[in-house]
Amino acid sequence: MKKKLNVGLVGYGFMGRTHSNAFLQAPRFFDVPYEPVLKAVCARNADRVQSFAANWGYESVETDWRSLVARKDIELVDIASPNDTHAEIAIAAARAGKMVMCEKPLGRNGVEAEAMLWLDQPFSAQVTLPPLGAVWFVPE
Repeated sequence: MKKKLNVGLVGYGFMGRTHSNAFLQAPRFFDVPYEPVLKAVCARNADRVQSFAANWGYESVETDWRSLVARKDIELVDIASPNDTHAEIAIAAARAGKMVMCEKPLGRNGVEAEAMLWLDQPFSAQVTLPPLGAVWFVPE
């Protein structure tokens, strides 16, 4: 049996939909080492995020990304929110010891992107996934 990976998604726009679909479909196409569990989705509009969660099968919702990052049951924070939010969320999630998947671009400029890549935490992998256009940070 594969280890479950509890996913917390930030953002429910187009990229949130594509990432949700990928989490559901990837195990059907590839021998992935984890079974993704759509644990929580986060967005500011409570009604719309609740509808999104029901449609994609997320177990719960949050309306503040800080609450999502603080949850003990979330192992992977997937950032599919607007570009100007990527750096702050990714840095907070990494500092909380979460795996981080961030949609491109990493930040709005080189300073933000560099801050994300040089966090004060060791990572066992910093892998760019060109098909998804996302970057993964996996804490050691």
